[in-house]
Amino acid sequence: MEETLYDRVGGQGWFDDLVARFYAGVECDVVLRPLYPADLSESRRHLAMFLAQYFGGPPRYNQERGHPRLRMRHAPFAIGEAEHDAWLRHMTAAVSSAGLATADEADVLRYFASAAAMLRNAEATDPGETVATPSRRRLKLVPPG
Repeated sequence: MEETLYDRVGGQGWFDDLVARFYAGVECDVVLRPLYPADLSESRRHLAMFLAQYFGGPPRYNQERGHPRLRMRHAPFAIGEAEHDAWLRHMTAAVSSAGLATADEADVLRYFASAAAMLRNAEATDPGETVATPSRRRLKLVPPG
């Protein structure tokens, strides 16, 4: 049986720590923070469970929440270039400080880049504005700086 990333990093604790680092960035990000609930506890728990499962851990996410259906779960939020870039920047920083072997880090970052691209569902028309389809929440962005 092939050893999974979940096994190589020592289990759930590594994913909990990764997600904690990621959300530390989200908490103060003017682009991303409005997309999340006031209390990030459940968001943290769900993401850590999902990632652990995706990278070879136990199927706790599916057992508790069903199929991940990432596109469906993210559809209510306008995710344009700014949201994509901010999310990927925070996740890349979290992964880069996680102490992974070079090949594992490349695999994890490749997955996140692919997932982030797949979840884009809105186009930016002007700097600082994301336009959503009628079924998505409209979000006015404030450019950083």
